[in-house]
Amino acid sequence: MSEKRDANIQNLKAKIDEWNAELERLTAKANQEEGEVKAGYHQQAEELRAKRKGIEQRIEDLKDASDSAWEDLKQGVETSWEKWKESFSRAKNEFEEGYREGRKK
Repeated sequence: MSEKRDANIQNLKAKIDEWNAELERLTAKANQEEGEVKAGYHQQAEELRAKRKGIEQRIEDLKDASDSAWEDLKQGVETSWEKWKESFSRAKNEFEEGYREGRKK
């Protein structure tokens, strides 16, 4: 595997690790909630985890890709990454807004 490819894959894995830590932090906050609010948070978290698994699989595919397939797979991973990042940001905002609102009550 080329150094550039390896560095790209390691960078993606590091980003996923950062998002995993943030997701776990938000899940811990969600666990402090009750009822439908808690259930909603956990449903969003599970959806994000499922999407993350898809990205992780694509990253694994990148490792084994031939040079000719690399660019196509890389583009697919980047597109999936952007969609996951948007979903995560939306969920994070909802978590934090809901958490603040729940704490005000």
